[in-house]
Amino acid sequence: MIRLRRTASAAAALALGAVATAVLGFATPASAHVTVNPKEATQGGYGRFAFRVPNESDTASTTKLEVVLPENAPVGSVSTMPVPGWTVAVEKRKVDPPVEVHGSQLSEVVSKLTWTATGDAAVKPGQFQEFPVSMGPLPQVGTMVFKTLQTYSDGNVQRWIEEPLPGGEEPESPAPVLTLAAASPSAAPTGAAAPQADADDDDAADDDGVATGLAVAGLVAGVGGLLLGGLAFSRTRRAPTSRE
Repeated sequence: MIRLRRTASAAAALALGAVATAVLGFATPASAHVTVNPKEATQGGYGRFAFRVPNESDTASTTKLEVVLPENAPVGSVSTMPVPGWTVAVEKRKVDPPVEVHGSQLSEVVSKLTWTATGDAAVKPGQFQEFPVSMGPLPQVGTMVFKTLQTYSDGNVQRWIEEPLPGGEEPESPAPVLTLAAASPSAAPTGAAAPQADADDDDAADDDGVATGLAVAGLVAGVGGLLLGGLAFSRTRRAPTSRE
């Protein structure tokens, strides 16, 4: 019996060891890459997005970031937020047909943004930096893929340019991806919910009316009982006493 228990314990220990090896032993640290945050937005809207750039080198700093806007998803309005210690260069391209923004037809859109560090502002090892951008109206597409180049002080260039794979697996050097959802129908759910709310209010009012009616009826019955009791008591006191 003791031998069987020891065998079972050993088997359990081996199973736990196998699980730990599978989870920890073969796991490789995830490679941090350039991302756009938030990662989701709504088609036709405007938004503030930040390109988040982690520094993966142990010895070099990030000195330049180049972000290419997708050609199949032109955006009419693109503006950058100042980043201390960094300059930004904006490149544009012609588009046909034009992009409409607030009733105006724009034949040029931003095609590329390049941030360059000045002085000691480079992203050092173990640090990250965000580069905010305002964009809109967002195009009527499912995703926007921003191919990005990250340049280090030692001359190395990390190319974050690979688009999402069909199976959903992340490529080795993924580009930042913004997922765009279709705009919801105009206030249809809110309008549909209103009659139900009115019906509920009517039901509540009916319930209150019934409760009030019952309360009044009970009060009337109570008063009537008191009056009848008083009359009976009075008659009893006025009744003649029996003669001897």
